[in-house]
Amino acid sequence: MTGEIFLQNLANGISLGSLYALIAIGYTMVYGILRLINFAHADLLMVAAYVAFYGILVFTLPWWLSFLIAIVVTAILGVSIEKVAYRPLRDAPRISVLISAIGVSFLLENLGIVAIGARPKSFPRPEDIVWNINIGDISFLSLTIIIPLITVILLVAVTYMVNKTKIGTAMRAVSRDFETASLMAVDVNKVVSATFVVGSSLAAVGGIMWSLQYPQIDPLMGVFPGLKCFIAAVMGGIGSIPGAMLGGFILGMGEVFLVAFMPELSGYRDAFAFVILIFILLFKPTGILGENVVEKV
Repeated sequence: MTGEIFLQNLANGISLGSLYALIAIGYTMVYGILRLINFAHADLLMVAAYVAFYGILVFTLPWWLSFLIAIVVTAILGVSIEKVAYRPLRDAPRISVLISAIGVSFLLENLGIVAIGARPKSFPRPEDIVWNINIGDISFLSLTIIIPLITVILLVAVTYMVNKTKIGTAMRAVSRDFETASLMAVDVNKVVSATFVVGSSLAAVGGIMWSLQYPQIDPLMGVFPGLKCFIAAVMGGIGSIPGAMLGGFILGMGEVFLVAFMPELSGYRDAFAFVILIFILLFKPTGILGENVVEKV
């Protein structure tokens, strides 16, 4: 492998890892508060992509306004899902909430197929943000730089919010002990809603970036990215924001370089995610940056 090819694959791996990390952070935030795997999170990618798609092509809105509307609509949908599907089951057995999450995911996917159609659509790429960059023999899209940059900015913003703001302090309190936080005058419902706003907004940004990077959308477009990002979150330590970021980059870089070094295994690219997850969990069951949680009795 020449130096140019290595750098080309490195750029592709960073870009893909950033996408995984961006979406995985949403998974890990919701789990950190509710101990719930929000399987509908992956389908919020699809919702954001279609809102942006119709905003640009049908309503002829500027791309930046369409993207902003998509983020707002997705955040509202995420909070609505929490209030309708998760909040009534908060005191129910954990399996009931899990089944509800899976049901919401199937509902969104099938509503998309019925309302929009299963035929894939080509997502528009605004020339203002997508162009080719050539450096010597290395050629890549501007998104290869934009996506990691946006991911880092959002990670810093989320980390600051969680560690330095009042709502972030409340989130950490609720994640430690749900009942004690409510007894200490923390508005648990408000904290959970804020968590879903942030998580759903990250899913929306991830869905838009994914659609720009791979400009073909359909109602099931979130299934595989969502599964990969869930793996990344578990790999890094579910509930840990830096862990989700690290897991996303490990998974993205690993997939790209697997194909680069062993092209004959390209058909097993998706299976690689599960192999590396099993390998890490064998040695670190809580994930790379996960913490051991002591159950109080």
